[in-house]
Amino acid sequence: MSAPPLRRRPNLLRRILLHWNDYAYIAPALVVMLLVIGYPIYYTVELSFFKTPANLAMSQKIFVGFDNYWAILTSKSFHDVTYNTLIWTIVSTFFAYVLGLGAALALNREFLGRGVLRAVLLVPYVISAVAASYVWKWLYHSDFGVIGALSVQFGFTDEPINFLDNIYTALPSLIVVNIWKEFSFAMIMLLAGLQTVPDQLLRAAQVDGANAWQRFWHVTMPHLKGVSMVTILLLIVTNLNSFIIPWIMTGGGPAGATDIWITQIYQMAFGRIRFGMASAYSVILFIVMMALGYFYVKALTRGDEAKSE
Repeated sequence: MSAPPLRRRPNLLRRILLHWNDYAYIAPALVVMLLVIGYPIYYTVELSFFKTPANLAMSQKIFVGFDNYWAILTSKSFHDVTYNTLIWTIVSTFFAYVLGLGAALALNREFLGRGVLRAVLLVPYVISAVAASYVWKWLYHSDFGVIGALSVQFGFTDEPINFLDNIYTALPSLIVVNIWKEFSFAMIMLLAGLQTVPDQLLRAAQVDGANAWQRFWHVTMPHLKGVSMVTILLLIVTNLNSFIIPWIMTGGGPAGATDIWITQIYQMAFGRIRFGMASAYSVILFIVMMALGYFYVKALTRGDEAKSE
């Protein structure tokens, strides 16, 4: 017998026509989203092809085509800021995920005081990013900071470390704060994923002679694959859009050592009043975010696609 023909999924327009009454219920929300989100995106893309005057008279803007994009992509500052952004994003995401995984594995076991420890580890996630930035800025202070004072008191250094005013230590110092702020989110996501790991498989692997590492790598991690992908993508997106910590703590300094894409866009738009150039910069970031969003949606709908086949 020949295999039955595969049923093709209808395209988006056909699905909308087939379920028009369902889409009618969300039509008001879609209209609001188009006005609040769609129009600003359109205007930003349009503005990226113009040179805007410093007096903010948009009627006097000059069409320059792709000159803004070319100027950004060929500038040395873009390469330096991109390097900082990659270091900021990759290192923060990696260590936030690793620490979150370790904390989730620890909290997944029953022990005395687990509830208290869970509440303590959630503090970085629930605290305001603005408040956290100012607290850590005080902790890092070269004259009055607690960290510098303790390092001198215990003999680790002869004088307090200049964390935020040194071009070599500023970015790593901010990354430490960012990891501290984000690992709780990874912990929550992975702790939820650990609830889906069947105890029967873990016990069966233990009976077969698998040690703790083998049970973790061959049983636990495969069940965390989906939630890990979603967590990592969300962390990357968050880090690419992270503005509060670098801006409050250093403002992109010293000498641009902590300048990343989002702070560069802010400075270009509201510091140098170059809205056309800042819009082009924003479109570049938007394209990167849309690419990550595509993989995020694929990771979320992977199970649905398998069921529909």
